[in-house]
Amino acid sequence: MGKKDSKLVYSTETGKIKSIDPLPSMPPKGDGFIRIRRETAGRNGKGVTTLGGFELPDAELQALAKQLKQLCGTGGTVKNWIIEIQGDQRDRLKTELEKRGFKVKLAGG
Repeated sequence: MGKKDSKLVYSTETGKIKSIDPLPSMPPKGDGFIRIRRETAGRNGKGVTTLGGFELPDAELQALAKQLKQLCGTGGTVKNWIIEIQGDQRDRLKTELEKRGFKVKLAGG
């Protein structure tokens, strides 16, 4: 059993090993809006555009992220039901998501 297969973490509170609950298979319910933000905190000054509020299963979210990364010509990832796209891509992503029928809000600065 390798490190990637393990779901156990040592707890300093009880001294016993506890199992970590996996992420839920469906995202938390939102208000129906996709929020697009530009963030730089904790990224050494490099900005990313984050998109949150999708109520899609994981496989569909991953596929959408891949399509959006290709549209922008940049890299990115999906973490905790939030799509991260490298660089400031807010306007391009807003236009594309509205074409796909999502309700979009630009959030933050």
